[in-house]
Amino acid sequence: MRVNVAPAAVRSILAALLGLAGFWGLAGLSGLGAGGLRAEPRAKEPPPQRRVKAVNVQILSTMLAEDGIGEWGFAALVEVDGRRILFDTGARPDTVLQNARELKVDLTQVTDLILSHNHDDHTGGLLTLRQAVKGKNPAALSRAHVGKGIFYSRLQGTQEQNPMLVTRPAYEATGGVFIQHDGPTELYPGVYLTGPVPRRYPERNWSKTFNLRTPTGDTEDNIPEDQSLVIDTEKGLVLISGCGHAGIVNTVEYARKIVRPAPLHAAIGGFHLLDAKDATLDWTADKLREFGAANFVGAHCTGMEAVFHLRQRMGLERRSCVVGAVGATFVLGEGIHPGRLAQ
Repeated sequence: MRVNVAPAAVRSILAALLGLAGFWGLAGLSGLGAGGLRAEPRAKEPPPQRRVKAVNVQILSTMLAEDGIGEWGFAALVEVDGRRILFDTGARPDTVLQNARELKVDLTQVTDLILSHNHDDHTGGLLTLRQAVKGKNPAALSRAHVGKGIFYSRLQGTQEQNPMLVTRPAYEATGGVFIQHDGPTELYPGVYLTGPVPRRYPERNWSKTFNLRTPTGDTEDNIPEDQSLVIDTEKGLVLISGCGHAGIVNTVEYARKIVRPAPLHAAIGGFHLLDAKDATLDWTADKLREFGAANFVGAHCTGMEAVFHLRQRMGLERRSCVVGAVGATFVLGEGIHPGRLAQ
């Protein structure tokens, strides 16, 4: 015998069953839709990205110096929400060590460091720094984050040109370890290491040409391991770069892809624009303006004239686009403290 049930009655029965499902935790019944069919579970929304609240970047190695020692090199201490990381180690063995002492910067509580690429003007201080701090704290500067390719052989004729092939075993003998990255990594909440940066635009931001020996064969050395640090804040992204051999535009575009398409709140470090022609600087400035660049500290290989050119083209003010100097800082919420020479 066929029984006719009114639609309202069906809805009442289903509602009662769903109520029982919620009470007894019956997952099968709780998936029933209005028509008695199983409904697709609602996808969980990804947790919101953590934004960094406090950033302080202090330059410890570059050419311009009011206090400390100037050199052709780069290093900076980056402090993010209470965590500290050293970015590059300068050129001469003791420059960063002496500058840190003069600036009253304690490196004995810094565990992690980043090497942006293999060149000795960024890696030259590694062994001296590690030896100087490990007696007080064995963990100090004991983890070095590097990009894939940093240990590839570089030849000029028959002469090896990669200093990291000698530095690697010496650093490991102190108890230090290298962590190689072949892609982007979130080191801390809101703090990202790019790893090797894709080269969408032909920014040839390197000077010397060596023969690079890779697992797939020999090629021109375009410093494939070049990597930068990206910090995600409510004001936008903060970028720290050693030389920017991958190109500042390539790097910022990649950062906006791997983190989020936020404005570029600050770019700090070396960007290898010292030999760039006016047309290249114009293109670079126009792209940075598209990215919403608000603060720029051009140190090391950026070039002084290049900084002034970018400032004018981007429409930035003197206080927000400066030549980087030893001891200069960028503080989130305050801006750039350039020191007397660079102000």
